Amino acid sequence: MANTSAFGESSPSAHNYASAASAVKLASLGLITGVSLLGNASLSLLLLKDSSLRKAPYYFLLDLCLADVVRSAVCFPFVMAAIGGGGGSSAWPYSALCCKIVAFLSVLFCFHVAFLLFCVSVTRYMAIAHHRFYYKRMNLCTCAAVICMVWTLSVAMAFPPVFDVGTYKFIREEEQCTFEHRYVKANDTLGFMLMLAVIVGTTHVVYVKMLCFVYDHRKMKPTQLVPAISQNWTFHGPGATGQAAANWIAGFGRGPTPPTLVGIRQASHLGNRRLLVLDEFKMEKRIGKMYYMITLTFLVLWAPYISACYLRIFVRGAPVPQLYLSAAVWMSFAQAGANPIISFLFNKELRMRLRACFPSCLGTQTPMEPYCVI
Repeated sequence: MANTSAFGESSPSAHNYASAASAVKLASLGLITGVSLLGNASLSLLLLKDSSLRKAPYYFLLDLCLADVVRSAVCFPFVMAAIGGGGGSSAWPYSALCCKIVAFLSVLFCFHVAFLLFCVSVTRYMAIAHHRFYYKRMNLCTCAAVICMVWTLSVAMAFPPVFDVGTYKFIREEEQCTFEHRYVKANDTLGFMLMLAVIVGTTHVVYVKMLCFVYDHRKMKPTQLVPAISQNWTFHGPGATGQAAANWIAGFGRGPTPPTLVGIRQASHLGNRRLLVLDEFKMEKRIGKMYYMITLTFLVLWAPYISACYLRIFVRGAPVPQLYLSAAVWMSFAQAGANPIISFLFNKELRMRLRACFPSCLGTQTPMEPYCVI
């Protein structure tokens, strides 16, 4: 059970320390909220404005950004109100129903990120290992269905505790409305914590499998072929396997139509391509790296808080240091603003499109031509 502790009001130094700690928490949470709103809103506008980014992986990224915007705009102000309304110690200034709603939204967004990152890891593996199936099936409707499924699963995980008495409540040490993690014999949240750990762990397993696939195929050596002899596009010799003509028909040929292939249409439409060429492979690999860094950041920022929750579940009356718990909670808050930073750092395409769509904001305006006055 979460132990309620208060700073001693009899000592002026303790009261000053509590006031200073509250001020630091308010300033840091305000900074996290501002960075999250600005970064996620900018990335969302970029994804909506640029038609070249209307692809399956960026639909999922847009959903992540919009969810973080709502979390920062709805949940974080209530935490700031609880910190600032306690006179040096946190206190919930609103009704119990409002606390349940805020707790429900906090848990909903947490599970939403976990479920969506798992689905993204599966699609990243398909894009590398089964590119033909991925290219044919991962369209806008499929992405919308996956996103709807993720939100449905998240609601299913976060909604039942609303009806449990005492499960969602204001935890004073954490200064937020969330699960009340109790001892395992009288516990209501063990299943939810286990589900979260399983989802995050399985996501990393999928990325490890994708990494092994890429590594194994990098070790494959090309066969030694004897080049064919060409005379007016009529190939003969030991290497005349018909591959050159097949490449031209598939749309990879250069120059005029070969005389022996007159009347055969060359496949120039991008939709007819079924193989993962080198440029596409590099792009998919780059997007996979970006999403793995988002997943790893989610694990790193949430791991201290999840560890504290497991400690209170499995150890009766476990004393969790207040400084550690506050830092863990604020690290989980910081996850809301981390995704845009990681996306721009690890995705060259997003940086290029940002400069192209917002040149005036980034100071990359086209220089004016010199002129002279006559």
